Amino acid sequence: MPTNQANRRILITSALPYANGPIHLGHLLEYIQTDIWSRFQKSQGHECYYVCADDAHGTPIMLKAQEQGITPEEMVAKTGIEHKQDFDDFLIEFDNYHSTHCDENKELSALIYNKLNDAGFIAKRSISQLFDPEKQMFLPDRFVKGTCPKCGTADQNGDNCDKCGATYTPTDLVNPKSVISGATPVMKDSEHYFFDLPKFEPMLKQWLRSGSIQTEMANKLEEWFEQGLQQWDISRDAPYFGFEIPNAPGKYFYVWLDAPIGYMASFKNLCSKNGVNFDEFWQEGSDTELYHFIGKDIIYFHSLFWPAMLEGANFRKPTNVFAHGFVTVNGEKMSKSRGTFIKARTFLDHLNPEYLRYYFASKLNSGITDLDLNLDDFGQKVNSDLIGKVVNIASRCAGFVKKRYDSKLSDNVDNPELLAEFQQAKESITTCYENREFAKAIREIMALADKANKYIDDKAPWVTVKDDALQQQTHDVCSMGINLFRILMVYLKPVLPNMAAEVESFLNSELTWDSVDNNLTGHEINKFKALMQRVDMDKVAKMVDDSKDNLVATKPVVTGPLADDPIAAEIEFDDFAKIDLRIAKIIKAEHVEGAEKLLKFQLDIGGETRQILSGIKAAYTPEELEGKLTVVVANLKPRKMRFGMSEGMILAAGPGGKELWILEPHDGAQPGMRVM
Repeated sequence: MPTNQANRRILITSALPYANGPIHLGHLLEYIQTDIWSRFQKSQGHECYYVCADDAHGTPIMLKAQEQGITPEEMVAKTGIEHKQDFDDFLIEFDNYHSTHCDENKELSALIYNKLNDAGFIAKRSISQLFDPEKQMFLPDRFVKGTCPKCGTADQNGDNCDKCGATYTPTDLVNPKSVISGATPVMKDSEHYFFDLPKFEPMLKQWLRSGSIQTEMANKLEEWFEQGLQQWDISRDAPYFGFEIPNAPGKYFYVWLDAPIGYMASFKNLCSKNGVNFDEFWQEGSDTELYHFIGKDIIYFHSLFWPAMLEGANFRKPTNVFAHGFVTVNGEKMSKSRGTFIKARTFLDHLNPEYLRYYFASKLNSGITDLDLNLDDFGQKVNSDLIGKVVNIASRCAGFVKKRYDSKLSDNVDNPELLAEFQQAKESITTCYENREFAKAIREIMALADKANKYIDDKAPWVTVKDDALQQQTHDVCSMGINLFRILMVYLKPVLPNMAAEVESFLNSELTWDSVDNNLTGHEINKFKALMQRVDMDKVAKMVDDSKDNLVATKPVVTGPLADDPIAAEIEFDDFAKIDLRIAKIIKAEHVEGAEKLLKFQLDIGGETRQILSGIKAAYTPEELEGKLTVVVANLKPRKMRFGMSEGMILAAGPGGKELWILEPHDGAQPGMRVM
């Protein structure tokens, strides 16, 4: 990565948030990290642009819009406004925030596809996929659930098992079901379009080992080469919300094809508004710099598919792809039940966004380890570092300068050696920011803050100000303290932009990286005002409580049968698999002498006759039932009752009495068939 190079031209992106849900603290780790790095690069005088967009396409968005009774376009527009407001309030300073559902992205997606197709990198072939017969649509991986084919765990997604970690295709699932309708999917053939990723294997291996991604990520991606790269399915069948593939009616670009192109589209939109040359940043061989900040879970899209697409379409590849880990809260995954799945807006309702910016910065480095937001440590660290150390320096000195010295700083430098130490730290802190070692930068800044506070403690201006003979010393010491504080705030400005703006107003001076080398002497400052309040842990607790309330509020109000008869506790699939449900034909039904509620049945369950006693007399007469098909529990242990032996159980729905309805299979079912 270029460092200390004048006149660098830099384009920075963050991963695109999906337009079907709110921004939460897990998202914010990435945007805060990227924003700090972008602000730092701009502070160095480089031409730097930070762009992003909503990821607006795909089946989930189409289906959620249907649920809300609006068009996908309306939902995407509404979500985009909410996302942008959350980012603005967390001080994420995009140069452009756009949407992948835009003219620029449609144009660029078609351009890149056509270039790949013309170069022979697109193939077509028919594939078999799971199809929802009720919704009349092919099912993406995440819209199929079933039993893991490896470990037998039920209710697993169509691409991987949460319990054993196995990966597979939806067709591998046992007893697959459509998440959309609950129907059993059927196999159906369709022609699909494939990007020939294996042709780019030599280039990708070289690119991955060129320092373009972190070493641990490069090592992880080696597994893909060991398994053998496969052609990548880039098409989806209608109905689908996205861009139609050129000259392929009813076929749409898979969301992961046009999503990264959204980086280009957002930048092109910026270029058209600001007169920036788009081609200079994206043409092959460009000497500009391109950086993607992403989560470690999407590394393969950004470090295999994306650079291969760019290479095949004669565009430049990223300079670096920076992956980061996930956010945990109090040492565990974010949890809705615990109130630690915290939305950006919920945080903002209670706390200063710069608290989170500082805490994340104090933990972030260039690696991909997960970052834990320990809420107790969060409060203590912000209060200790920012209030107890940094702000404390200014608050201890500003009042004396204002009251005793007409708000003017001294012409003298009381401790040139200490001032020089603060100024010389600029080189090391600059390197830390450049290398995304924010935690190390924060440690160095806080170590300087400790030295500034010790300097003030040793000089004790609150004591010397009482001695007329020591007024100049007091003035010099307080002025020195203000200048040390000013340098610290220059170093913290990428992390705390709002606080830095308030400090600039207080000091009547702009906080620039170059200003570190200067000293404010004889300079007039303004009245000091409180720059930041302490973290109130009661508000942190309330934020957690409100996050729990959000979960409750989002649950639908339960009405109907579930209100009186809630669903029982969950069972494992292995428990359910023990139950053998079979189709049965009612050969004979009759009253049971002396029984008020029972009917006696003779059932054909496919070559075997069973006798079952069932308490449904109030709902049915024997004549209504003879000849019908129903469903029975065939492997229930026979039970000797007062009126005879019962060899199973007929399934019925309803609260009881006259309100009972036996299950009746559709025509085509045969006695003895297993019910899946």
